[in-house]
Amino acid sequence: MNSRAFHSATDLINAIRHKHISALELLESYIERIEHLNPAINAIVATNFEDARKRAAKADQALAKGETWGALHGLPMTIKDNLEVVGMPCTAGAPALKNHMPEQNADLVQSLLDQGAIIFGKTNMPRYGEDIQSYNEVYGQTNNPWDFSLTPGGSSGGAAAAVAAGLTGLEIGNDIAGSIRHPANFCGIYGHKPSFGIVPDKGMIPPPPGVFPGDQTFPSDILVSGPLARNAQDLDLALGIIVSPERPEKTAWQIHLPEPRKKRLCDYRIGLWLNDPACPVDSQVGNALQNAADALAKSGAQIVDQRPDIDFNSAMDIFFDLLNGVMGLGVPPKMFEEWICEAQNPGDTKKDPMARFKRGAIQRHRSWLMQDAQRQILRHKWADFFKDHDAVLCPATCVPAFAHDHQPFHGRTITVNGKPRPYADLMGWAGLTNMVYLPATIAPVGMTLSGLPVGIQIVGPYLEDRTPIHIAGLMADVVGGYHPPEKFV
Repeated sequence: MNSRAFHSATDLINAIRHKHISALELLESYIERIEHLNPAINAIVATNFEDARKRAAKADQALAKGETWGALHGLPMTIKDNLEVVGMPCTAGAPALKNHMPEQNADLVQSLLDQGAIIFGKTNMPRYGEDIQSYNEVYGQTNNPWDFSLTPGGSSGGAAAAVAAGLTGLEIGNDIAGSIRHPANFCGIYGHKPSFGIVPDKGMIPPPPGVFPGDQTFPSDILVSGPLARNAQDLDLALGIIVSPERPEKTAWQIHLPEPRKKRLCDYRIGLWLNDPACPVDSQVGNALQNAADALAKSGAQIVDQRPDIDFNSAMDIFFDLLNGVMGLGVPPKMFEEWICEAQNPGDTKKDPMARFKRGAIQRHRSWLMQDAQRQILRHKWADFFKDHDAVLCPATCVPAFAHDHQPFHGRTITVNGKPRPYADLMGWAGLTNMVYLPATIAPVGMTLSGLPVGIQIVGPYLEDRTPIHIAGLMADVVGGYHPPEKFV
């Protein structure tokens, strides 16, 4: 198989521009790999090779005339299946949408196309993104390219698996509770969760397609879209393309993200928050993270064992109430009314995940406003921390990739250091930064003793997305970096 499939998007674009390979040749090489290798992982679940070939041929013709469409000229790539792309179904993993064919592209998809991308496929996800694994009744289960018996994570699991396996040049996923960061971590690639509110939502499902026919959309609290790639430079490239105000807001303003805070790794002052009793990290993950931090310190980075003045437990209570308020929008009306009737006896929300979900889903607006006020206090504490620190290193999640588990979501558990822990712990380290709208980059930094990837979460200041991405890029020269799974080389 062609090793070029594992090159970064940046290198692939340069190869096309310098005519080392044509866009059509690169597309064909990915199609060949998909036909041979995708069945084992089921990452790419819908394709439109015919239109992609036509567009790639036109890209080559344009280049022959000295014309360049943009920063992604000729790059073949895929898109998560809850972002609308004309010419391919957009199901969001839901049987009710299995025949949905969009009439226009999602705004961020259009931005990618305007810069010359060749979008040839859609990647798998859980139904409406409501899981940390990636399987649904429409397309089935996606497997981790490092071990087919394990999940690639979710909800952007198909996206991460496709990037890791060398089946696509670049990907875009979404993240509300780690849905970019978990898959990037489990599959050994890079991922970036942007600051909240800087990437347009128009054309993302949910909400259901067609609800907002005009320029308006329904921005969901906490939820963001961002890139997954094989190096940090690609994250920066893609982010620069998809960052934009929503359509109605373009009348009045633009978004210009600041450059990274520092130039060299040794100039950065970076805090550590590698474990917490409220959400303990498995030792096989913790050891890899500590080794990475030690290597960075030896290389000259200013690594300090300091963290924001935040109680993890309290922060998680706020996060889950805010998250469940969002997720409750998808509860059918009849069930919602039943939950309201049950509210007199909600159960122990600390021990019963379903009781906690119900409480958040049916909360009064006054309750949500109180939680939002607490969020703003936490945002202030993070901002204070970033006055003296440029970033903080955290776990991406508490465990490496785990076995497929299709039991009801709220009945699952995970194993941390040999002991059962609540399944919600998987969202803990992601939720810590999600609800306060901070950017966070995942960078691969090592492997467990059993040969599974471990990524580290680099959290940066609000709207300073390029700082954690830059740190991730500098780290690759010291520790980790992307390596293809052996089964796909």
